[in-house]
Amino acid sequence: MKIVVSDITYYVEIRGKGSPLLFLHGFTGSSQNWLPIVSMFEDAYQCILIDILGHGRTDSPPDSSLYDIEKVSSDIISILDELLIDNVTIIGYSMGGRLALALAVNYPKRINKLILESSSPGLLLESERNTRFKNDVTLANDIRENGIEWFVNYWEQIPLFKTQHSLSTEVKQAIRNQRLNNNNTIGLVNSLIGMGTGSQPSYWDRLVSLEIPVLLICGEVDQKFCEIAKQMSKKLPNAKVEKITGVGHAIHVEHPKFFGKIVSEFL
Repeated sequence: MKIVVSDITYYVEIRGKGSPLLFLHGFTGSSQNWLPIVSMFEDAYQCILIDILGHGRTDSPPDSSLYDIEKVSSDIISILDELLIDNVTIIGYSMGGRLALALAVNYPKRINKLILESSSPGLLLESERNTRFKNDVTLANDIRENGIEWFVNYWEQIPLFKTQHSLSTEVKQAIRNQRLNNNNTIGLVNSLIGMGTGSQPSYWDRLVSLEIPVLLICGEVDQKFCEIAKQMSKKLPNAKVEKITGVGHAIHVEHPKFFGKIVSEFL
């Protein structure tokens, strides 16, 4: 279905019935990335899948300020209002995890639990954010100049996704096709500029106020995000860390059945 919020058309998909479970995908992804996981939960939960602004079948407006992570989190609350959903549990991956945290710190009464996969509360220091923002703008300009296919070729080779090279040809091709389907260059460009880690506020100091249960999932090979999860767990009052052996950044892609099992046990 399509839901219009502040003149922006969001693509939303609902599968199953029960307690609401919201899925938020990563950068270059879409709601369709979650379908193998959703199939494990739709018998017991109302699974809500949203194409985040600039991705999939949701609009890609030219104004980068509309992609501000707190603006987008407000849009998602409006979508939940439209669906008559008062409280929700969120599963967020990478960029979607950062967005899930924005929702939790800004709308704590609307969130029941958080499952954060390879996610962070942003960069702690302003100097780090400034450096990252400059790098994000540089990459955004490269995407604008060279196009989506160039970017997907580049993105597939970054160290973060090295462990995905061992996936089956069929799975790798499906991931590639999905990334290429984000064929509106301006959507990815503005997501980097407006919602990238360099432009996101730091939520580190606000973690202590999150009293809801939080599950932090990381892949053992992805040492950076496992360390971030460890540091987050020290600040969150009610957090659990699950480090998954033999996988990297995208656990739900590399080991979907095990990911589903861990999430199911937490829920």
